[in-house]
Amino acid sequence: MSRIGKSPILLPVGVNFKIDGNKISVFGPHGHLDRNIPSELLVKTQDNIVFIKILNDSKKARSLQGLFRTLINNMVLGVNKKFEINLQLKGVGYRCQVGKNKITLSLGFSHPIELKIPDGVDVIVDANVDIKILGSDKENVGFFAAKIRSFRPPEPYNGKGVLYKEEIILRKAGKSRKK
Repeated sequence: MSRIGKSPILLPVGVNFKIDGNKISVFGPHGHLDRNIPSELLVKTQDNIVFIKILNDSKKARSLQGLFRTLINNMVLGVNKKFEINLQLKGVGYRCQVGKNKITLSLGFSHPIELKIPDGVDVIVDANVDIKILGSDKENVGFFAAKIRSFRPPEPYNGKGVLYKEEIILRKAGKSRKK
């Protein structure tokens, strides 16, 4: 039985919550987010508190209750205060530049990699190697960070690649020479 799904969501000051049939909308200082709710769940608000109830006691409904409680909570947190992921480029010649609506990565390939920045996501680059990804939708921010990281994941022998900030790479020893 889901314990997370039963806990209520407190709405902070400045965040508005609207239910329209099976669609919910959350409005806040950093934008608005929408999500469809499955028919097995019922979402209610009362005095700036959001409750997620199940309509039938099936296994699917119980599992969806905890999932959608977490998704709605992430929506409330995102419109109140943006989510942030920091990436760091480690390697000789690795650098990043941000343009009008695209990010250009030089990661040791024969060509630079250009990515379109999704709507609702902001990218800030410091010192050509530190990338800060900001946005109100946790899913989009995490997906974009994972997409950047997928071009050069950190490798354990030299420690080069695209790393999350403060990430520690366990280094492997190289080949040892016979004596």
